[in-house]
Amino acid sequence: MKVNICGVEFKNPVIAASGTFGFGQEYNEFFPVSKLGGISSKGLTINPKDGNDGVRMQETPSGMLNSVGLQNPGVDKFIEKELKNMEELNTVIIANLGGGSIEEYIKGVKKLNCSSVDMIELNISCPNVKTGGMALGIKSSIAYDAVKEVKKYCSKPLIVKLSPNAENIQEMAISCCEAGADALSLVNTFKGMAIDIYNQKPVFENVYAGLSGPAIKPIALRMVNEVSKVVNIPIIGLGGIKTWQDAIEFVMAGASAIQVGTANFIKPDIMLDIINGMEKFLKERNIKNINDIRGII
Repeated sequence: MKVNICGVEFKNPVIAASGTFGFGQEYNEFFPVSKLGGISSKGLTINPKDGNDGVRMQETPSGMLNSVGLQNPGVDKFIEKELKNMEELNTVIIANLGGGSIEEYIKGVKKLNCSSVDMIELNISCPNVKTGGMALGIKSSIAYDAVKEVKKYCSKPLIVKLSPNAENIQEMAISCCEAGADALSLVNTFKGMAIDIYNQKPVFENVYAGLSGPAIKPIALRMVNEVSKVVNIPIIGLGGIKTWQDAIEFVMAGASAIQVGTANFIKPDIMLDIINGMEKFLKERNIKNINDIRGII
């Protein structure tokens, strides 16, 4: 079950997705988080953020909409407090970094370079931030410039998280790869909406929100497969993964590892079910190493 991504060894390919797992401490009360391959931190920004006002989450058929707005303590507080606690969880630590400008990304990367995080996941795709993130994740040329600039200052392996709302997901992946990304993660949430019909207004203050959960899985799976055909760097697949069968599908589609997000809200220890199910599948099928089935589709 071990996988190696950019020189970082994961005990298994199951990673907690950013924004759904906090910094791991709360979930450690439900199960030993050390059993996970890794954790992608809550989305960080150079300055602390209170997040969006109003409703932040709403259930949808087979999924959920969220408009949290990157509420976080800021990079400095993360390094000072949260990171020390994460180190005790004994798993790979990925710092998810957002920003409203390239300059903010660079400032964040410089600070994280000096920390104990194993990898940095550059979030160029969050649909809930009014400035920066959305534009960077839609146009390939803008993403190229951003990743190229950030990479100049990044001494950690750099994962770039792609938005499914990109104009062309394959072109976006190629641009990020050419700009220096060491790995890609995809997909982030889809742009969605909910309306309060009684008050005749949008449910969310930002009007639009991010759709996640099993509803998006077939589309996310397709995008991972498409991207795997045009780049030669590792891919971390995510989007609606809820079962071990889902996870195996993503690996067969081309993912070196997977992230689990919305499903954590349904069953806090669901990632253990996924890890155990994947391992059992490999043994039953006499597959010696999970890497042997990666990208076979």
